[in-house]
Amino acid sequence: MKRTIVLTSFICAMLVANLSFGQTTKKTTTVKKTTTVTKTVVSKPSAADLVMGKQALTKSDCLACHKEDTKVIGPAYIDVAKKYAPTEANYDLLVKKVIAGGSGNWGTTPMSPHPSLPPTDVKKMVQYILSLK
Repeated sequence: MKRTIVLTSFICAMLVANLSFGQTTKKTTTVKKTTTVTKTVVSKPSAADLVMGKQALTKSDCLACHKEDTKVIGPAYIDVAKKYAPTEANYDLLVKKVIAGGSGNWGTTPMSPHPSLPPTDVKKMVQYILSLK
């Protein structure tokens, strides 16, 4: 009788061990979500550049279509400053727009091109305009 109990216990233990080897365990993997943060670099022009930009505006024909705080033919400079952050990318974009001219951003009236203006002067003008917030 004792042999039967030992033998039965042994067989049961083998069956349990065999069943546990045959089963697969569920693995859980944790996926870490990464977030990319892009910084907008705000470039601060010097006070001298802003003064030079304002002077260049008064010498150019820009004031025929634009005023600082009033829409004339083109948008007011203050509205341009609200639309565009003072970043290097926006300075470059707006310098190109002033030199090449164009339409569609502020209505259907086209802005005449200004190819005779030096890009360095136009950049100072744009820096002044975007500082008007």
